[in-house]
Amino acid sequence: MTTTDQPIDHASVQNQMTQGHSPELDQLYKDFAAEHLNPLWTQLDDLMPEHPAPKAVPHVWKWSRLYELAKRSGDLVPVGRGGERRAIGLANPGLGGRPYVSPTLWAAIQYLGGKETAPEHRHAQNAFRFVVEGEGVWTVVNGDPVRMSRGDLLLTPGWNFHGHHNETDQPMAWIDGLDIPFSYQNDVGFFEYGSERVTDYATPNFSRGERLWCHPGLRPLSGLQNTVSSPIGAYRWEFTDRALTEQLLLEDEGQPATVEQGHAAVRYVNPTTGGDVMPTIRAEFHRLRPGVETATRREVGSTVFQVFEGDGAVVIDGATHSLEKGDMFVIPSWVPWSLQAESRFDLFRFSDAPIMERLHFDRVHIDGGNR
Repeated sequence: MTTTDQPIDHASVQNQMTQGHSPELDQLYKDFAAEHLNPLWTQLDDLMPEHPAPKAVPHVWKWSRLYELAKRSGDLVPVGRGGERRAIGLANPGLGGRPYVSPTLWAAIQYLGGKETAPEHRHAQNAFRFVVEGEGVWTVVNGDPVRMSRGDLLLTPGWNFHGHHNETDQPMAWIDGLDIPFSYQNDVGFFEYGSERVTDYATPNFSRGERLWCHPGLRPLSGLQNTVSSPIGAYRWEFTDRALTEQLLLEDEGQPATVEQGHAAVRYVNPTTGGDVMPTIRAEFHRLRPGVETATRREVGSTVFQVFEGDGAVVIDGATHSLEKGDMFVIPSWVPWSLQAESRFDLFRFSDAPIMERLHFDRVHIDGGNR
């Protein structure tokens, strides 16, 4: 390798193009500003950093505090047309007060009181719900009532009408995930009001979409056309739990079933394509045996976790954060992280990975190896 082929230490490079001073140069920069122009040579480090330098920061939200505040909002703020949802967005401290958990993702706790109904609407943004505890609410998606229960992942792909109704006297809370920041930044959002109530108050145990699509290895001949988002309205906990359990049992038998020793994981998929459930959001579930520590990794893009069950910790950029049931945390782009399990540790994860992969910006570094 010649000298010119050697990597250059960016920190050692001085910008030769910003040195010097003269009245003519000052006037040049004033004329640039007057014409709404910015020269690359004064901004290169911000526009093209050596590696991702996210404005978003790692942060942990404690479920006990989230739920307390959501409950107080339930006592004080009615659900209805105009505000639409009693949803409280997680605002990343590094993003200037915007209600975004990351530059691409929205996460919120939504709270619906006993016998309450959230009216129907639809929007271009893709959305899901994940239930960490509770039951008794049905979400109605394009007229199909879908039961919401603990451990379930529920989808509301873009431009599907949806509303919620609580059939019990008890409140229920869950998390929402959407691609709102991504759609806002790229000016692709549309919104439309629907029914003041919901179009179907039935309370079936399984939605019509589940009855048609949720049979392992079988695809209905009436649904041979691939769809952008999954046609399954709910991914039930009993199947997620069984899949994770079997991975660890196979590991005990010496079979290559887990992503790393003691770490079982599944990805929720669109059965028509085998790809992600929605075009902008990836959803996964992870289970760690007690005492397991995952490898430290960095990934381009944003990731959000919620602890479903168990106790453990996440190490983000060298800082250790203790976690318990319901706690949520965000990992910004290219920030190193790993998980540590005290008890059996179950975590739901969602990310913007489909965006990064489709645009070929995806990159992963795992300590001990590169990918």
